[in-house]
Amino acid sequence: MNDFQVFYDEEEDILYLGKKGQEEEVVELSPGIYFEYDSSGKLIGMELFNASRILKDVIGQINKKLQVA
Repeated sequence: MNDFQVFYDEEEDILYLGKKGQEEEVVELSPGIYFEYDSSGKLIGMELFNASRILKDVIGQINKKLQVA
């Protein structure tokens, strides 16, 4: 996971975690959540559409912990 980079497109609200590699297969895990694999079947990326909506509960929990600290 050390070679994964994080990109966020604020305008489109898409979060992308990925590393270099040629995408060979894309699997939709659930609406708006996609995993990308190379020809060896190794995970090379993940796209999260509507990221702020999907992650709002996680972000809320992080904010709560930061306010307590």
